[in-house]
Amino acid sequence: MKFLFIITVFISIFGTELKLAEIREAYVNASENEEVTMKLSNKLSSVTKNDTPVLVAYKGAVLTIKAKYAKGKNNKKELFKEGAELLEYAVKTSPNNIEIRTLRLSIQENTPKFLKYHKNIMIDKQFILDHFKDTSSKGEKVFVRSYVLQSEGFSASEKELF
Repeated sequence: MKFLFIITVFISIFGTELKLAEIREAYVNASENEEVTMKLSNKLSSVTKNDTPVLVAYKGAVLTIKAKYAKGKNNKKELFKEGAELLEYAVKTSPNNIEIRTLRLSIQENTPKFLKYHKNIMIDKQFILDHFKDTSSKGEKVFVRSYVLQSEGFSASEKELF
């Protein structure tokens, strides 16, 4: 019985990692591709605040991107608001997660000024600079590094640290 439990836990953890790798890969292309955004949004539609904070953060980030493609001012506003709320919840729940901080930074750096969702850019940037070397997950490292290297928010000398 114990063995069956251990296998079930292992499969669920391995399955989540595989799913997370797919989500990371799709997220990179989501902001410039409506079809990828919609597919990723559908994949994350069942994610709730009861799931891992990183999945909640991805859902939030994707909803803010989805707002870009939505029809109507109210739909855009509601999607963005829901996404930002989920991102903030994920950060609050897991404040030391560098991937979640990178997701929030990616949204805040690319959000139009009139939406006023920019207050954590410097905090998240500094967190990433301070904690990247401590990251042990290869998937996280690759994701964070690739975001930093393409971001205009990091200087050339800061990018050399990655």
